Amino acid sequence: MNAKLMQRFARWHIWLGWAIAVPLVMWTLTGLVMVARPIEQVRGEHLRLPVEEQALPANVQIAVELPADTTRPVRSVTTQVEGRTTVTRIAYLDGTSERFRADGTRMAPLTDVEARLLVAERIAGGDAVASVTRFGADEPPLDFRRPEPVWQVALEDGTHVYVGIESGEIEAVRTRFWRVFDLMWGLHIMDLENREDTSHPVLILFAALALLGTLIGTVLLFRRRRSRPS
Repeated sequence: MNAKLMQRFARWHIWLGWAIAVPLVMWTLTGLVMVARPIEQVRGEHLRLPVEEQALPANVQIAVELPADTTRPVRSVTTQVEGRTTVTRIAYLDGTSERFRADGTRMAPLTDVEARLLVAERIAGGDAVASVTRFGADEPPLDFRRPEPVWQVALEDGTHVYVGIESGEIEAVRTRFWRVFDLMWGLHIMDLENREDTSHPVLILFAALALLGTLIGTVLLFRRRRSRPS
């Protein structure tokens, strides 16, 4: 290949190296952190205690009727025994939900005390509670990011357990490492605000420059070098 062309490639490679050095180091570092632990540990699955499933009583009769004036499309309806109570849970497409007893009466939203008890029962170390904070659907915390009202049960080891006020279920477990993982993910996709956009101009531009720099560097591997005098 022409020596002048190879020299030009070498100059381009140097300038591209300066332009993409920071994102390349960042992508490598964040990728290393994100694969440092199994994804099950990142999601806190190892902290969830097994819950014994109970069969519905043979003579149970479910009497749940939706309000006649409701306009919310229903996503799912489930019935299960929780403790000694038969609970029917209706989940709507807008993300909200309601709970009903077997006789059709609506259950009240979950209190902070009930949230504490649920976490103590279903999360390893869930009895060591540091604080309980309520978040509305319009103000979800950064490490939850779902538009639904929840109790944030903060444990002494830094774990945040989110319990749905309407659903009465543990919606998410966020360990300290999950928050580190989430930050690394935001840096990896260059979206620290929402940490969801994996296709935006800045990311595409730097990825294209990194690819171009790699291709030029590969070409330069075949450059002939003059042997130095002994």
